Amino acid sequence: MQSFDLEKTSRKYFLLSLLLLLSVLQPVLAQQTPQKIPIPTEFLIGNNRMFYQMVVKRKFTSESNFGILSVSSLSVSYQNDLDELDMAIPVLMTYQVYKGFGLVSGITVNNSVGVAPLIGAQHSFTNKKWVSVTIFSAFLNESKNIELFGIYEYKPQLSQSTNLYSRIQFMYIHNTKDNHHARSFIQFRAGLKKQDFNFGLAANLDQYGVQKTFKPNYGLFVGWAFY
Repeated sequence: MQSFDLEKTSRKYFLLSLLLLLSVLQPVLAQQTPQKIPIPTEFLIGNNRMFYQMVVKRKFTSESNFGILSVSSLSVSYQNDLDELDMAIPVLMTYQVYKGFGLVSGITVNNSVGVAPLIGAQHSFTNKKWVSVTIFSAFLNESKNIELFGIYEYKPQLSQSTNLYSRIQFMYIHNTKDNHHARSFIQFRAGLKKQDFNFGLAANLDQYGVQKTFKPNYGLFVGWAFY
């Protein structure tokens, strides 16, 4: 696993990149659209770490084929150990080609692989019961990483105000230059959804580096969809 450089210069570069990404997101989050589109957020209290995630998926206008997508996450240990800090902040510009199929390009900040521009393709599908997002991307960095990412939710209605909530989310990053595993995870959620609020059981199964160092985290999650 490529270590996260904590030297002063690297920290400044990382923070500048983070501020750049947030400045790109801010106008999209602030835009007003006739259709209400949720921004799901989630907080997990696990046996080893805390975990936070926010998903932003927006079109520039209701008629536009262009949009923005970001699935940002942060994990930190209870001992505030910087070696256990895990952060991923991608900001992707999207273009819909045909009925859920599209292209993506943008930049990602990830402490396992650094800061890198990327290009790729995506497929998304959403209705009242299902959410499906799959993205394949290639990093334009020295390691020539490739990434496969997916989020899949199933939330059938149980009563007038309550739905079952289940989710599988995964990511796999491969270093093609040296032909080895760089970073991967698979996450499971199972619980209930009441309008904009969901909660239940959670498992995050993370692997890092060439040796695929395994760091599991099990606990409870709560989520809220902002509009």
